[in-house]
Amino acid sequence: MNRIRKGDAVIVTAGSEKGRTGTVVGVRADGRVVVEGVNMVKKHQRPNPQRGVQGGIVQKEAPLAASNVALVNPATQKADRIGVRTLKDGRKARFFKSNGELVDA
Repeated sequence: MNRIRKGDAVIVTAGSEKGRTGTVVGVRADGRVVVEGVNMVKKHQRPNPQRGVQGGIVQKEAPLAASNVALVNPATQKADRIGVRTLKDGRKARFFKSNGELVDA
């Protein structure tokens, strides 16, 4: 079970973007996450008239390592570690390590 999923509110804990917060736009198979508005890079885009793509320099989010982001605990508004616990009905659920609250209840 992934500790970080699409739609989670995260804070960057390491690197040049440390302290920035955003929502996870996507999680890649290689263990990297794309966070909305964080780690922006400029890409030189070649025009493609068949696809309707205009050329020029576009800004887009580059992926970050999942180890460099942490979920934001809504109770404390701080970064928090995540654990996985098996519920009584057999489902697995993520929980915050600091206070034990379930992430997706």
